[in-house]
Amino acid sequence: MANSSIIIVGAGVFGAAAALELRKRGHEVVLLDPGPIPHVLASSTDISKVLRMDYGADEFYMELMEAAFRGWEAWNESWGTPLFHQTGMLLLAGGTMNPGGFEYDSLELLRKRGHQPEHLPADQLMERFPAWDTKEYPEGYINPRAGWAESGEVVARLISQGKTLGVDVRGGSAFASTLDDGSRVAGVRTTDGQQLKAEYVIVAAGSWTPSLLPLMEEFMWAVGQPVFHFLVEDVAAYQPPNFVIWGADMSNSGWYGFPALDDGTLKVANHGPGKRQSAGAPREVDADAEDKFRAFFRSALPGLAEAPMISNRLCMYCDTWDGDFWIDHDPDRPGLLIATGGSGHGFKFAPMLGPIIADVLEGKPNRFAHRFKWRARGELKTEYARYS
Repeated sequence: MANSSIIIVGAGVFGAAAALELRKRGHEVVLLDPGPIPHVLASSTDISKVLRMDYGADEFYMELMEAAFRGWEAWNESWGTPLFHQTGMLLLAGGTMNPGGFEYDSLELLRKRGHQPEHLPADQLMERFPAWDTKEYPEGYINPRAGWAESGEVVARLISQGKTLGVDVRGGSAFASTLDDGSRVAGVRTTDGQQLKAEYVIVAAGSWTPSLLPLMEEFMWAVGQPVFHFLVEDVAAYQPPNFVIWGADMSNSGWYGFPALDDGTLKVANHGPGKRQSAGAPREVDADAEDKFRAFFRSALPGLAEAPMISNRLCMYCDTWDGDFWIDHDPDRPGLLIATGGSGHGFKFAPMLGPIIADVLEGKPNRFAHRFKWRARGELKTEYARYS
């Protein structure tokens, strides 16, 4: 494919990764975002995101994450300052681990693929991770091949690298509509009246996508999930090796969280059904959300039950109907490619997103792209375990 002019709408992790990769391949790239960049309301703009390969029996995402981990390690080496921290991840079951359960199936698939997770019955859980009350979660395993990334810093780094290579980053320039030439998309109009032409437009606007492109409302929607930051006094008790990235019966409860930062900040989130609303609506956490978090603490992490809350946010995701990402050309509008639908679990694959998006745009084969192609709407899934 000859070098092309490309406009990318949205400078979150999908857009930033795509801009960097496409510029590396020689394309002329304009990256548009209303700003500030990184956008403070983007789902990727936070202190941390989980990096894990545990997906129940879904081997596709485990294989994709195996490749992504190699990318994270390469980024760490090239950046000098590591932004990916491998701590391991503790996966707790809400009862006995049995075939068909998320934790059991994840454990078996990890072993099948040559990884070395460690099964932990209740007595070993209490010894290794004393912050946990094992009455609610009596069994689990730890997967050492997992950790977390400084998500906001990662996006900033990708954008900075793109700018260094010549990506035209335009903060404060918001998308208004596509610029059409018959059925073909030939650029974009911005809210300040500019008309910017390009051979391809990539909309990577995350939770704003269905608002910007109503044609996508059938397939994806914005959903807010509560995220809380608490302050812990005994920081070492909530840091590795005593406390690591964790998920507690994720496929049923949605609970997951992080070890404490050195300043005592500890992040916990719950990704269940969420609050469906427009990305532009006020982002208010439900009034009873803190009570639900503290009830969880009392039953599972009693040492956090009275921890002061530092802040909370309603983190908006672009959920597709099936939880898979959406990376494909619009079959009815040549020149338009959609790259979004992270469904709350996209960030961890950041090193793979740019190459997948670029290959799809260029029409090159990519062994992972088939899962994210344009597809008809089917039955909505509610497997919350993907959403973290």
